[in-house]
Amino acid sequence: MATLREKLSGLKQGTNRSLLFGLGFFLLVVFMVLKLAFNFSDWLVRDNDAQLKQLQVLGEPKYTAERAIIDAIKQADLNSFFELDVKQVQELVTDLPWVASASVRKQWPDTLQVYVVEHQAVALWNDDQLLNSKGQVFTAPQQGIKEQLPSLFGPEGSELEAWQAFNRFEELFAVNGLKLSSLALSERFAWQLWLENGIRLNLGRDDKAKRVQRFIDVYPHLKKRQDVQVDVVDLRYDTGLAVQFKPLAVTEEEQKSKV
Repeated sequence: MATLREKLSGLKQGTNRSLLFGLGFFLLVVFMVLKLAFNFSDWLVRDNDAQLKQLQVLGEPKYTAERAIIDAIKQADLNSFFELDVKQVQELVTDLPWVASASVRKQWPDTLQVYVVEHQAVALWNDDQLLNSKGQVFTAPQQGIKEQLPSLFGPEGSELEAWQAFNRFEELFAVNGLKLSSLALSERFAWQLWLENGIRLNLGRDDKAKRVQRFIDVYPHLKKRQDVQVDVVDLRYDTGLAVQFKPLAVTEEEQKSKV
């Protein structure tokens, strides 16, 4: 019986030594791997090849010059490929007036790729700002805009509602051969529309679509007048409308012919 106890005790001690040896060996391997990783990282940072040498501007920026993008990126610390703060570069590029979003990617061994998406301006907002296709306001130079943008006016926070309403009305007018050029929403949420031919429509706050349709139904009869032209149409009634006329605009040739 004593011999059996001695054997079991020896087996237990051998097992403990094996476990301790295995654990020690595992910890040694982990330590060596971490040391090699840190040494490799330090070598890359010290090495010249870890510096940024190339910048690629991707996307199709129309209003933002490549020079402006480069100058913005240069505000970040570009000395190390690994230590470069990609989020900072993204913020610097996005701060440019026409840039809606930017994605930044580091490509080994020495390249920084910046993909730029610009705002798509669809309307002027309160004369001094712009609206993009999502109904968001942004501020950017307007000199480079070649197309004629509609003018929208309204209180702060009503940008998306105004843009969506403009789209609905524009489609309705276009089907009937008319073109909407401007829209205004007052502080009390009363709507006014201006057509390209100079007619102003007062819609009020309620039943906007029905009131626009009422004007469209009546307009063919209004424009038959030969002596005057429609100036303002007040549609703020449950039924009917009020029309204000103005004298016909006389062209320079017509004036000469009368002399």
